[in-house]
Amino acid sequence: MDASMLAELARDPFVQTGALAAIGVLVTQVLLRRYPAQRLIFQFVFFAGLTALLYSHDIVPYVIAPSDTPPFERIFLALAKTIWWVNAAWVLTSFTRIFLIFEKRPHESRLMQDVIVGVIYLGGVLSVFAYVFNVPVGTLIATSGVFAVILGLALQSTLADVFSGVALNLSRAYNVGDWIVLSDGTQGRIIETNWRGTSLLNAANDLVVLPNSSLAKAQVTNISSPNRSHGVTLTVRMMPTMSPATILAVMRNVLVSSNAILVTPEPAVEIKSLDAQAIEFELSFRVRDFEAASVAKNEVYDLIYRHARASGLMLAPPKGAVGIATSLAPQGTPVAPKAAALRLLETLPLLASLTDTEKQILAETMIRKTYRKGEVLVEEGAPVGSLIVIRTGVVVVSCHSEEGELELRRLAPGDYFGESALVPSAWKAATVRALTFTVVYEIGQAALMKLMQDRPGIADEVRQTLSQYVKGNMSPAANDGAADMPPASALVSRMRQLFQIARA
Repeated sequence: MDASMLAELARDPFVQTGALAAIGVLVTQVLLRRYPAQRLIFQFVFFAGLTALLYSHDIVPYVIAPSDTPPFERIFLALAKTIWWVNAAWVLTSFTRIFLIFEKRPHESRLMQDVIVGVIYLGGVLSVFAYVFNVPVGTLIATSGVFAVILGLALQSTLADVFSGVALNLSRAYNVGDWIVLSDGTQGRIIETNWRGTSLLNAANDLVVLPNSSLAKAQVTNISSPNRSHGVTLTVRMMPTMSPATILAVMRNVLVSSNAILVTPEPAVEIKSLDAQAIEFELSFRVRDFEAASVAKNEVYDLIYRHARASGLMLAPPKGAVGIATSLAPQGTPVAPKAAALRLLETLPLLASLTDTEKQILAETMIRKTYRKGEVLVEEGAPVGSLIVIRTGVVVVSCHSEEGELELRRLAPGDYFGESALVPSAWKAATVRALTFTVVYEIGQAALMKLMQDRPGIADEVRQTLSQYVKGNMSPAANDGAADMPPASALVSRMRQLFQIARA
């Protein structure tokens, strides 16, 4: 075969189209199979090249070939047009799914994409029948009406789910990742919407599949819209042992001291009712999303108990209940002059292993201090030589960062800081500022030293409580300081060395 025959063969439209189709299949299905972005670009380029090649040989894909066309050429034209229409469908469907590659959102609007893709492929098939095989598509559609009616009746429930899913997607009542609640109490986070139904993942981590037709008829509450923050309301009943304004201030301190609720919008407290038996308060606040609601509720209930105990308030029984109100303050008045300090030690988990006598002795050494709102208890970088326990009020722990003042945590009654009085590396340098009027008690290092020298075993008992408390009270922004916390054995050794405790 000489060069002229090779050149003539290379110019043959049959050979050019066949070679281009073979290259397209090789590249898209083999070489770029695992690279969707590159394969998408190549499909566009291939379709443009195939269109230019056919038009250069006067082959119009949407024009029927003349009846006097030779059989071999007719077969070639049919193959070339079929390849063109298939690639045209691929290109159009790629436009509908292009954001799946660049946005990386594989489930978003999946049902609508499938509907559009189905319509495109149906149009491509009908075009092949019309322009390649010269089939009267209009007549075909008309004669298939009876079959369509029979098929529609047989698939009535399935089609109801499909069209309901399309309507739900068009209305955009919810998106993948939203939490929804139905009128029957079913709730969960949407993980997928397909042809038949919508899949929810409920709080028990179970998969719930709801038919689209049922979902379209149900009353749906989207608790992730218009934004993901979620409102929470709690009710608490207190005995009217103090004025409503005083108890209201305590409830506000409860919300101010919470680390799990949002600062904006500002949480609120409202007095709902007042009678001779109780004052009922409603606490309203927001959390970052629905999944954080249970954690926030647990924290706020704990803070209600701690603030009420610190203020000497009493819980009222539920409405209609027959019983006696429960006082959160310890009954009886201690004989020792440092009664408040001793009551505070009784509630301090860090020193729970102390005996009553040891607590009594330690209470005698504790110093009471008060701070006004906005006053600084500890400056960042300043040494803290005592263990400071909060009696009443709320303080905020913050530090300087590149973005400005960074809030690490808020502390409430019963919390403590200044663990450097026990282990120097346990307390990260930070500023402590009072958010409300605050009363604290300081336990000096000298008192702790004498106590641990008298009973060396306290170091081992305190070690576990202290390490868990420090780690548990670090905010995510303060996790970098976790590396400064020594391991258990090193912690005990440094405490023994600091307080000159002999090994038992």
